[in-house]
Amino acid sequence: MALTESIIHIATTFIETAGYPGITLLMALESMIAPIPSEAVMPFAGFLIYDGTLTWIAVAIASTIGSLVGSLVSYWIGAKGGRPLVLKFGKFLLLNEHHLEITERFFQRRGSAAIFVSRFIPAVRHFISIPAGVGRMPLGRFMLYTLFGAGIWNMFLAWVGFKLGENWESIRTYSEKIDLVLYGIIGLAVLYYVYRVWRHWRPTKSPISGN
Repeated sequence: MALTESIIHIATTFIETAGYPGITLLMALESMIAPIPSEAVMPFAGFLIYDGTLTWIAVAIASTIGSLVGSLVSYWIGAKGGRPLVLKFGKFLLLNEHHLEITERFFQRRGSAAIFVSRFIPAVRHFISIPAGVGRMPLGRFMLYTLFGAGIWNMFLAWVGFKLGENWESIRTYSEKIDLVLYGIIGLAVLYYVYRVWRHWRPTKSPISGN
């Protein structure tokens, strides 16, 4: 089985086994600071909609509830713990102060609308709920923007997965070329991960006086 088919098989098997609660859990983690991109979850849910295993309405409800729950947890983290808590534990997920500062500036510039817009921006959507909590954004407004933004994005990705199912035979024709691209992406991701770990844990050199 080619790598492309294997990835889709593993992902769809997990979602198929865990069902809608699995989608809710993954999307809750995705909406927090856990490095689980929605692009790695929702297209496979859409693939299973095409397969007839899942339904559009149930996927929409399960994924949106997950996004809302995860966002509310992050909102609470921001309201109760603020930046110090995020900076203390974020390093274990390879997240740093730079990511948080970018998100905070984005929130300050765009205000409440940032909660909606950020759902379409990688990395920012993992953090955006924290400055909303720090700033004590009205909870009702926060939930409303989150529901609309996350709902639209989640279902767009599910639609992409649905179209993938419709064109699966065509994709299989080019599976070897797709595999080469995926191998390259995986290799770069591993190198980047090692580099980030090395930079985080390398000892700081003390300047030597007189040199």
